[in-house]
Amino acid sequence: MPPHPNDDTHYRALQSRDARFDGLFFTGVTSTGIYCRPICPTRTPKRENCRFYASASLAEHDGFRPCLRCRPELAPLGAGAGGVVDALMRRLQARGMMDAEVADLVAMSGFSARHLRRQFMEECGLSPVAMLQTRRLLFAKQLLQDTTLPVTDVAFSAGFRSLRRFNALFKERYDLTPTALRGSRPAAEDTVALRLDYRPPLCWPAMLAYLRYRLTPGMDLIEGESYLRTIRIGSHSGWMRLGPGERPNTLVAVVPTSLVPVLAEVLARTRQLCDLDAHPGEIDAVLGADPILHSYVRGRPGLRVPGAWTPFELASRTILGQQVSVAGANTLMGRLAQRFGESIVTPWPELRITTATAEAVAEAGIDELARIGMPGKRAEALRHVAQAIASGGLALQPGGDAAAAMAALKALPGIGEWTAQYLAMRAMRHPDAFPAGDLGLRKALAGERMPGERETLAIAEAWRPWRSYAALHLWLGKPSVP
Repeated sequence: MPPHPNDDTHYRALQSRDARFDGLFFTGVTSTGIYCRPICPTRTPKRENCRFYASASLAEHDGFRPCLRCRPELAPLGAGAGGVVDALMRRLQARGMMDAEVADLVAMSGFSARHLRRQFMEECGLSPVAMLQTRRLLFAKQLLQDTTLPVTDVAFSAGFRSLRRFNALFKERYDLTPTALRGSRPAAEDTVALRLDYRPPLCWPAMLAYLRYRLTPGMDLIEGESYLRTIRIGSHSGWMRLGPGERPNTLVAVVPTSLVPVLAEVLARTRQLCDLDAHPGEIDAVLGADPILHSYVRGRPGLRVPGAWTPFELASRTILGQQVSVAGANTLMGRLAQRFGESIVTPWPELRITTATAEAVAEAGIDELARIGMPGKRAEALRHVAQAIASGGLALQPGGDAAAAMAALKALPGIGEWTAQYLAMRAMRHPDAFPAGDLGLRKALAGERMPGERETLAIAEAWRPWRSYAALHLWLGKPSVP
């Protein structure tokens, strides 16, 4: 496998140990047989001993083992090479599908197995099986180093269906057994704490401020610098506490062991919720150069767009918020969760219910939905969206076709352009969504007069492809800049 084409540039980035390059490339060191992140604290290797790769999978294909200090499995997602393979792997990552097989990739792509393999080989020089194996092994490595979970639980959480196969592949790739990597660890506890690394900066106070204003009673809350919420994924229920870690550029998610079978999906959703794979340097460079947004970016460097725990949760919140105050929408969301979610016991009495699912709401009658306190037309719109999501006819997942999803949304009763753009922005993580007709945005841009929708769109052209981030800056208002 050929090295990365920009070797000299990457070596200079490696020498700087600048965390803004984290996840954008990996360095294989021929003298040690190990590959590292650009932020690795070990001594910088000689230039002639370095090979640079766009992904961990490529480095492992060439026989390099992951570093035990900088831990490549924790790196945020890179920029990506584009193409079919990159899109498929990002969709898998967004869904936390560690147990995905080639058949799943075939179904997602619409290609035959033979054509899919040919596409993988042409675009990245690896087979689909090799890519999937690397994902599973790296996630297993994270669980082994971060938790005290039994090796069997680690193997199955990472998508392996055979403990024997997991042990053999781990030894083959890493020249270590899972138990040797873990070493002597204390007995398992009833919670699991996992790291989520990101490229700095991250404006965590702004993230909390946005979420605080939209908390659902009984379902999520903010305590100090931590965000807490209830979780339900399939038949597994629990809670999460998320906040800054002791290490730089790291958040830590603490969950109960009841969520161990779905840990990969919990982490994937958390990364999306907090936009942890964003490239703040690129975003701030574009928006910060604009005279309108310069002071916003200066006051909130590293602003992220809050995502959604589930697409339906955000869709519900958005529909319930039509023509009511934010506080009123919060109350309605609490009633919806109380009626269609599940009761749960957590260490916090305030967290007692899980979010309503699309399947549960899709089966409800319009009168039943309206009884939580909304007009019948809005109840009808909510049920139509629930039915579309539950049936699979409407996909609002990150990495999907945002234009197609917005068109499908607007074809449903009661869903307009604003709602479609807002859901693309937060649920689908589309970086360039922009609800130009939003009154708050137009007020923020008002000078001697308030701009119309067309004029707002014309102003926002300078912010492409990061208009979602520009919208959030404007909604939050001008920060205090010393």
